[in-house]
Amino acid sequence: MLYPVLESFPDAASALARARAIMRDLADWSTDPWPQLEPISTAEQYAYALRSFGTARMVADRDPVVFPFLDELVRRDAIAFDAEQPKSWLTADLRLGPDLADLWPLPEGVMLSLDTTLPFGTADSEPEDDATEEELDRMVSVLGPLSLDVSWNCGWRGLSDSKNCGVQLCLNSVWVQQHAELSPGQFGVWITLGTRVTWTPEGEAWRRDSGLLLGEEQQG
Repeated sequence: MLYPVLESFPDAASALARARAIMRDLADWSTDPWPQLEPISTAEQYAYALRSFGTARMVADRDPVVFPFLDELVRRDAIAFDAEQPKSWLTADLRLGPDLADLWPLPEGVMLSLDTTLPFGTADSEPEDDATEEELDRMVSVLGPLSLDVSWNCGWRGLSDSKNCGVQLCLNSVWVQQHAELSPGQFGVWITLGTRVTWTPEGEAWRRDSGLLLGEEQQG
């Protein structure tokens, strides 16, 4: 269960700083951050990517509706398909540039992400990869309108059990039931105590004494 920290954050950097401060003040230990950059899904994000980054990662369904779009990318010398392809979809690296701006909106069945583009990742990055705090700082500094969700596991000081305890940071998104949802310009910090202590007197005492103003619990 996640509890929202009921504070207002003007930008991504201030929300990140608050998440770190909570762990510094209330946790005995924390893991490296696990950042997950969400796919590009708005015209603003697409324009920002074209202006600010050199390449993006594309996944496209093997669907006849998508093929003319891919043919146009080939004609513009903007796409490099992977040598090995899955059976149900196509994967490729996309060169980004102003000459592609007229292609928005992307057709149904095409997903574009910067999760293998520095500073968010490299061609060898895997979805489950952690980052260092320094790497996370670089991601947040160039985030713009992109949506990034970050998780830390931690051990809250004063709790007897730390299983599933941690912090969730939502940048340009909000937490809804079990996933983050795009919400441009909103930045939030959430904490979890773990299911073994959440509803116990011990957990209730920890929330009361933490000094945090917390909202109602939500499934996470």
